[in-house]
Amino acid sequence: MMKYLIIMLLFASQIATAEIYKWTDESGRVHFGDSPSDETTAEQVSVEVNSYKNVTYENIEFYKEASSKRVIMYSTSWCGYCKKARSYFKNNDINYVEYDIERNERAKQEYDSLGGTVIPVILVGKKRMNGFNVAGFKGIYK
Repeated sequence: MMKYLIIMLLFASQIATAEIYKWTDESGRVHFGDSPSDETTAEQVSVEVNSYKNVTYENIEFYKEASSKRVIMYSTSWCGYCKKARSYFKNNDINYVEYDIERNERAKQEYDSLGGTVIPVILVGKKRMNGFNVAGFKGIYK
């Protein structure tokens, strides 16, 4: 029985280490896949997931909007936690301003000046939340 378990674990570890390839076809279109169409023109791509391990909170005395309860979120369009925050704000009638750091250069500069390393970064008055969860947001929004 133990022998079969070890074999299954070895097989499962091989599945988890998938490779991604990128290549351009004759029309100039870029393709991605788990196996290259032509090994001479394909390059292996390294994928890095931009995520956070836990939500953190900070006081931000220096921020220009520090005296207000205005909610500001620095986000991206593809971020799952940003999507959860948007949904929560909408369902709870919370007004907020959202800045997409990939589509707006000024927003990216502000995000960088805040020392942003994860998304979303949510500001409420003098409070800052890196990441999003409902309980944490309730704590800084009170």
